[in-house]
Amino acid sequence: MGRKRIFVQVASSLLSNLHLSGLFERTIYKGGVKNVCLPALNCHSCPLASAACPVGAFQSVANSHSFKLSFFVTGLLSLFGLLLGRFVCGWLCPFGLVQGLLHKIPLPKLVVNRTADRLLRFLKYAVLAVFVIIIPVFVADEFGLGYPAFCKYICPAGTLEAGIPLLLMNKALRATVGFLFRWKLFILLVTILLSLFIYRPFCKYICPLGAFYSFFNRISLVRIRFKKEKCVSCGKCAKVCPMQVRLPEKISSAECIRCGKCVDACAAKALSF
Repeated sequence: MGRKRIFVQVASSLLSNLHLSGLFERTIYKGGVKNVCLPALNCHSCPLASAACPVGAFQSVANSHSFKLSFFVTGLLSLFGLLLGRFVCGWLCPFGLVQGLLHKIPLPKLVVNRTADRLLRFLKYAVLAVFVIIIPVFVADEFGLGYPAFCKYICPAGTLEAGIPLLLMNKALRATVGFLFRWKLFILLVTILLSLFIYRPFCKYICPLGAFYSFFNRISLVRIRFKKEKCVSCGKCAKVCPMQVRLPEKISSAECIRCGKCVDACAAKALSF
């Protein structure tokens, strides 16, 4: 299932970034499709992006007086959650693909202390609450939209997909680089470095979209089924889980990204999608 998942991740990343002329014309796509948000994290300002980022879209309408607009974005994200849960994280997210490929580089891997790991995983919920909901709801930007705090101060995916390409393409823009971009570049570099040793650190500890989808993991249409009567208690599923979910007991854990490694490892066929 590993090769199939990488194929789907690559296909999803390409389909999310179809505005190829953006590289040559040095423009950001502003057509009608940009009014629809993708299920996975993909920066709105990326020259290749053909649709809107769900986190960016949510922040922009968070304090909107047009409840139709805010309900549309929230409803669309909830629909993605009900259908897929964190399957989006495991199979569709371009930045998740980048972290996963970096982790494949043959270097010694680190296992975060269980207590520290448990505490760090709550951080993404704090990021969701403060930077994606509270600040955008109560603070407006110069255009009267919700203040994009997460995009502006944290998102390493935006730095990789939009910040760096836009600076490379625009000499005048490079002259304006200041502390904020250097700060976000630092976050990106730390994320890249950690990804070499820890599986998907951004997904585990920071990503607000993963935090949002985690609320739907127990009820989403796509999930992994556990047939207890077939289980031989070999423990192979728990050993291969890159998200360190306590399997098979916590098969619908909020941390499960539906990568399918446990399904592949289960010789007894007690686990299935």
